[in-house]
Amino acid sequence: MGELIPMPSRPSCSERVPRSWSRDQRLWWLLWSACPGLGWVSLRTLEAHAGSLEAAWHAPLAELPPLPGRGQQGLEQLDRFRRRWGEAPLERWAQQVQGGRQVLLPGDGASPQQLGQLERPPLALHWQGRGSLWPCLAYRQAVAVVGTRRPSRHGLAMAEALGRALAAAGWPVVSGLAEGIDAASHQGCLAAGGRPVAVLGTPLERVYPRHHAALQRQVAEQGLLISEHPRGASVRAGHFASRNRLQVALARAVVVVECPERSGALHSARLAWRQQLPLWVVPADAARVSGRGSNRLLGESASVLLEPADLVTQLGPGPLARTAARPRRPASPAPMPAAADGDLLRALGERASLEELCGELQQSAGNLAPRLLALELAGLVRAEPGLHWRRI
Repeated sequence: MGELIPMPSRPSCSERVPRSWSRDQRLWWLLWSACPGLGWVSLRTLEAHAGSLEAAWHAPLAELPPLPGRGQQGLEQLDRFRRRWGEAPLERWAQQVQGGRQVLLPGDGASPQQLGQLERPPLALHWQGRGSLWPCLAYRQAVAVVGTRRPSRHGLAMAEALGRALAAAGWPVVSGLAEGIDAASHQGCLAAGGRPVAVLGTPLERVYPRHHAALQRQVAEQGLLISEHPRGASVRAGHFASRNRLQVALARAVVVVECPERSGALHSARLAWRQQLPLWVVPADAARVSGRGSNRLLGESASVLLEPADLVTQLGPGPLARTAARPRRPASPAPMPAAADGDLLRALGERASLEELCGELQQSAGNLAPRLLALELAGLVRAEPGLHWRRI
């Protein structure tokens, strides 16, 4: 299972980066997704029946279709939500969600299309940090490192070493910012000047565990925080397990460092196998309970990972290899972009979408990712709603 599976050939920019939803389409989706109890299937049912989510908002209750698994009670709850916001809710809603900034929706051109193939796709992905990392994630050009919250010293050391090695090779490191293996892999990535990607089980403004406040802030500054839970949402135990599907869906390969027999990391491993992703496992002490689950994966055809260098050799250079930075120093200036990125700035003008940049430069979104990141790190561009980029 550790051998690399060839990635499908990249389609043209127009195919890989579909046209984005308009501002109003994005706001209607965000508004409906805030309705209690509505999920992906219900939203798509409403949209298909009425022709648009705007039309569904104004449709009489009697004309709305039955919502899957909700019954009449679900429709009445939906109607109460509509009455609360009134007949013309969009501008008031736009103010509440700041125009839909820093949230990626299924209709945004840069949204990872593979997320729509999940059994339960996310309604929205709220994010903070380096928006130019999204094209890497859309192409699954990242590596997920997962494991237990209570690892051995060996497990912690391996997770940190993996984070460092992957960062040095230009690979974004995806994990969950949890205690133990997750935190160690992020810390190693940060120490090597890499780009960590943390998929949270809480809204972005919440920190869990609480003592990870500094780590979460560093990840937001140097990499990317992602959550499918909007600001102010309640935190439930199931949210931490459900983020596993997102970590795997954004990754090129999955590494399990150490985990017991009942662990969310095992769920990630099963998802990786189901999606035919390479799966590596770091062997653990057979006498330790914390490693029994991951050791069992080795008996089920997962590949043994003894040294981080072995993984990097198999993967090859990552998508950000040319922009991999040195460890960050507080007083160091932002790195300047390469002179070759002048054509990207010219194509950008004042503001452009990823689709427009792909067409203008005749490059795929994946190839533009490191160039956009260099400009973002230099403080010359920033990401805006729907992942448009604006010159600063």
